[in-house]
Amino acid sequence: MATTVLPRPKQYDDTFFKPISIWLTTTDHKLIGIMYMVTSIISFVIGGIFALIIRLQLSQPNLKLVDAETYNQLISAHGVTMIFFFVTIFVTGIANYMVPLMIGARDMAFPRVNLLGFWLIPVAIILYYCGFFTGGSLNAGWTGYTPLTEKAFNHQTFGVDFWALSIIVWAISGIMASTNFLTTIVALRAPGMRFSRLPLFVWAQISTSILLLIVGAPLAAAMILLEFDRQLGTQFFTTQGRPVLYQHLFWFFGHPEVYVMILPAFGLISEIVPVFARKPIFGYMSMVAALFGIVFLSMTVWAHHMFTVGMNTYVEGFFMLMTMLIAVPTGIKFFNWIATAWWGSVEFTVPMKFVFGFLATFLIGGITGIYLASVPVDTQLHQSYFVVAHLHYVLFGGSVFAILAGIYYWFPKITGRLLNRTLGEWNFWTVFVGFNGTFLIMHTLGLEGMPRRIWTYANPAWATTNVIITISSFLIAFSILVLLINVVHSWGHGEIAGNDPWRGNTLEWATTSPPPPYNFERVPPVRSFMPVRDLRESGELIEAEPVLTPT
Repeated sequence: MATTVLPRPKQYDDTFFKPISIWLTTTDHKLIGIMYMVTSIISFVIGGIFALIIRLQLSQPNLKLVDAETYNQLISAHGVTMIFFFVTIFVTGIANYMVPLMIGARDMAFPRVNLLGFWLIPVAIILYYCGFFTGGSLNAGWTGYTPLTEKAFNHQTFGVDFWALSIIVWAISGIMASTNFLTTIVALRAPGMRFSRLPLFVWAQISTSILLLIVGAPLAAAMILLEFDRQLGTQFFTTQGRPVLYQHLFWFFGHPEVYVMILPAFGLISEIVPVFARKPIFGYMSMVAALFGIVFLSMTVWAHHMFTVGMNTYVEGFFMLMTMLIAVPTGIKFFNWIATAWWGSVEFTVPMKFVFGFLATFLIGGITGIYLASVPVDTQLHQSYFVVAHLHYVLFGGSVFAILAGIYYWFPKITGRLLNRTLGEWNFWTVFVGFNGTFLIMHTLGLEGMPRRIWTYANPAWATTNVIITISSFLIAFSILVLLINVVHSWGHGEIAGNDPWRGNTLEWATTSPPPPYNFERVPPVRSFMPVRDLRESGELIEAEPVLTPT
């Protein structure tokens, strides 16, 4: 019987101290993945600062911390930054780093395209924020509805143009990345890794890439036609043309974009739960089928964002039914995660706590989504803070909790060191309490009639709830500060992790931490979707002891 011996972990990690010229020109998927993640975290901090200013403005009635114009720009910038420049970019970065490792590949199929796809992201971000420095306004919201984007409005100058151009560049980057992921997974899998043996995170990336390829082009088309309206005088989306057409094009992208952010999170959760439950995932094939069920259904539900625009009753009924149906494949995944943990030897590590936090918060977001799928309910709550709360339970409770779980889970593989567990516990409990304190009671504001996107209010009945929300939002900010301190400290002084600190299941744990530029000297044999677990249980895998050299 052949025995696979993992090499010793590196004593010192010089990954992050390479010359700037290497970072600028590298085609190593791991370094590109790190640059994606660092860029997204910077965007997250900026978007978070915008959110704190918004919450301070709303903490009491009739405050004038910022004026209405500035407030509207902050709302717009917060939404665009978090959705386009944080969540989507981070999950692309972690997939860039992990997918080639998980399938036993040396690199992405098109390394130079991979690098170009990354560098388009800073270009998109810079273009967007240029709108602040051109005398223009960015207060059209993250959706850019007409008439807020019409050129005729004096306060709408170059800001919207920079926004539209930024989104076009972002969409091109996403299409390039998606094509690269699909080609890599199809063409560069290790010997023995059939499609039925792909890790669920890889399946999630396949489904995400297919979805983004389908919906990214209509988004870019909508932005191009918007610019035709603004610069060439056409009437595609103006109030004299068909403004609802813009909403259809935008939401045909916008709702699947929710799943572009959530599907990688689903894949990440599907990798973590079996590792810390010490059991294979329950219902592997049903998990794969559920991913593609979500892909299909997500493209049939976009108009539930438009129940108030006066669509035909039968059309509204169709979209209401399809929106409710999309809960079925999501429910299958929840059932399988719970079944995997049930009677397992669950280890409540920090990544696993974030997984359970994800399950609790995303479930609430899903339930409120079913409420909003009903046309009468949505008509009453459409422009209220109930929708804001629902959106954040889906995106923050879903994507961000999963991202935090992934940071704690894969940080040892990326850096060779463990994050501090005590700081991790503080990070989890403060973000969990702060998040629910911010958005759970926000549902009540919506039910009480507080509309979203207002810069101030006079109703004293909303004051106490808004104070609690503002305090809780600062608790979230404190939690993210704890995370950043933990990352920076553990980067250079954390406990040496070894190659496989969690006793993982998939191929990334069969190489050194951090991996070498070529990923694997020899790819281990693949006999199932848990190849490293198979090798460990058969006695074929022996990890060398780490060298605990002081640093």
